[in-house]
Amino acid sequence: MSALTLSNYLTVLALCLLVLAGSALRSPHGPTQGASLGSIVLMAVYVIAGPATAVVVAGVGSLVQGKQVPLIKRVFNSGQRILTAAGGAVVFVAVHGPVGASALTEEPRAILAVTLTGIAHRCVNAVLTAAVLWLERGRAVVGAFFREVVLATALPMLGYGYLGLVMAFVWLGGLGLVAGLITLVPLVVARWALSQDAAERAAQAATMRAFIQVIETKDLYTRGHSERVSEGVGMLGRHLQLPADRQQALEHAGLLHDVGKVGVPTSIIRKPGRLDDSEMDAIRLHPARGVELIGNIPFLEEVKSAVLHHHEKYDGTGYPAGLSGTNIPYFARMIGIVDAFDSLTSTRSYRPARSVEETVAILLQDRYTHFDPELVDAFVAVIRRDGWKPAAAVQPAPNAELETSIDHDDLSLGSGGGASGTAAGPA
Repeated sequence: MSALTLSNYLTVLALCLLVLAGSALRSPHGPTQGASLGSIVLMAVYVIAGPATAVVVAGVGSLVQGKQVPLIKRVFNSGQRILTAAGGAVVFVAVHGPVGASALTEEPRAILAVTLTGIAHRCVNAVLTAAVLWLERGRAVVGAFFREVVLATALPMLGYGYLGLVMAFVWLGGLGLVAGLITLVPLVVARWALSQDAAERAAQAATMRAFIQVIETKDLYTRGHSERVSEGVGMLGRHLQLPADRQQALEHAGLLHDVGKVGVPTSIIRKPGRLDDSEMDAIRLHPARGVELIGNIPFLEEVKSAVLHHHEKYDGTGYPAGLSGTNIPYFARMIGIVDAFDSLTSTRSYRPARSVEETVAILLQDRYTHFDPELVDAFVAVIRRDGWKPAAAVQPAPNAELETSIDHDDLSLGSGGGASGTAAGPA
C-alpha cells in the first residue's frame, strides 16, 4: 500500500471485519480443533494488501476471545497472534510474495509464498505455545504437543492457507468483499454440521461414562481401571498407527471391556478371599453380559467382539469361546494385554500391586501362552518409551494373610482363567 487512498482504507476495514467474523467461528473438533476461520482470512490478507497489513489485521482479530479468558491470557494470546503473523510476514517478504493485482499474473510465486508463509506461521505459533506449555506443565508435555497437535494438524492448516489464497484470487479478480462471503459461508455451514457431530459424540461419551460409573461404584479397588485400560490401548493403537476411526473404536472397547460386571453381584466383586466355582462362573459371564448391554447401541457395534473375547488366551485356554492365536479378535488381544497389565500394577483387596518392571517381565514371560507375542512386544516398547502411571494406592490395604489362588480381576492370567500361571498374583 504505497498510497493510502480511501479505497485502501475500505479494503483494510473490510478485511478487519472479515477476520473478526472468522475468528469468532472456530472448528469444534477434529484435527483442526481450535483453528479459526480467521486464519483463512489472514492468509488472504498477505496477498491482497501485503504483509504489514496482515500483522495489523491479526492484531484486530485477536480482539475476539472467550469471555472467560483471564486478562493475562488475553494479552498473551494477542501477542502470540501478532508475532505469528509477523513471522509469516518476514517469510512472505523474503520470498518476494506478490501483493495485489500482480498475484494474478504470478500464480506460481503466490502459491510458493503462501506455502512458506503458512509453514512459518505454524512454526512460530507452535514454538510460542510449546514455551508456555513447558513453563506451565514441564518438558514432558512438549513432545506430546508437537507429536499429537502440531504434526497432526500440519496438513489441515496448510489447506487453510490455500483456501486463503483462493479467497485472495477471487477478491483481486473483482469480487472484493463478496469473495470473503463465497469462501467463508460454505465453511460456516460445514462447521455447523461438524458441531452436530460433536454433540452426538458428547452424548456417546456421556453414555459410556454412565456405564463405567455404575461398575466402579461396586468396588473401590477397581476405580479408574476402565479409563486406564482405554488409555493404555490408545497408546498401543497410536504406536501401531491405527487409522483414526479404528483408534476411536479401540479406545471405546477398552473403556467398556468390563461393562458386563454391572450384572455381577457386588458381594462377589468385593469378596477378598477365594471364589468358589459358582462365583467364578458368575465372573466369567461378564463379557457376554457386556455385549448384551451394549448390543442395542449402534455406535458401539464394532466393539462387541473385543468386549466378548478380551479374556481369551493366545494358547486357547481362555474363555468364553476358547479361541487361540489370531482367531482372537485383534482388539480383544490388545485389551487382554493392557487389562492384565493394569490389574497387576493396581492394588486389589486380595493382593498388593506389582511394580511396572515386574509386570513387564510377566508379560514377556507369558508371550505365546496368554498373550499375542507381537502385541506384547509393541506394548512393552510403548511403556518403556512413554512410561506408565499406575493406579494410586487404595485404602484399606489388602489383607496379606488371605489365601487367594484365583484373582478376581486377573482372569486373563494363568491357565484356565485361574491363577496358576506366573501372572497369578499371590502364591
